[in-house]
Amino acid sequence: MKSKIVKILMLLVISLTTFSCSEDEVLEPSLEVTPITLQGTWKLAELNGEQLPEDFYIYIEFDRKGNFEMYQKHDSMYPRYITGTYSVEKDGHYGYVLSGKYDYENGDWNNEYIVTDLMQSGSMVWTVKEGTEVST
Repeated sequence: MKSKIVKILMLLVISLTTFSCSEDEVLEPSLEVTPITLQGTWKLAELNGEQLPEDFYIYIEFDRKGNFEMYQKHDSMYPRYITGTYSVEKDGHYGYVLSGKYDYENGDWNNEYIVTDLMQSGSMVWTVKEGTEVST
């Protein structure tokens, strides 16, 4: 009788410890950043390690010919549609660096960006490449 109670208690303890353990957060795998994997529509999830505020967004579509279309509500009260060209260059230290130029003679992007994460879900993370700010 005593051994039955011990076995039941052991089974109960094992089942409680098994089911009470919380699952670790599963991190989404990141795609390798290359000019080919950049093609498509992406949502910017983070800029310089900070999440975009909830009411801001940037969606950007890169095509294989070096053009982009951007839908953003980031630096103004109302959403904007912006087009232009982009280039992706391999940097030995940073990996692939993204830069661009706006259409209609609106100039270059203010910075060059390192794409640090490219998620299969369609989001990406950009970090400003230090020392690349363009004065306008």
